[in-house]
Amino acid sequence: MAGKFELYKDKSGEFRFRLKAGNGEVIATSSESYTTKAAAENGIESIKKNAADAKVDDQTD
Repeated sequence: MAGKFELYKDKSGEFRFRLKAGNGEVIATSSESYTTKAAAENGIESIKKNAADAKVDDQTD
């Protein structure tokens, strides 16, 4: 099963999203809340666009 983004409202009534793997495990969450659903959807689209070719910046050294 493919992963999916879940869009939801938090306790303060603002929008957030989380990315779940195919097994249902949460693998990413929005680091901020959004005042509109459209803004949260834009955040999801930004991740889809930018993550596909993202490089790993190993800062452990």
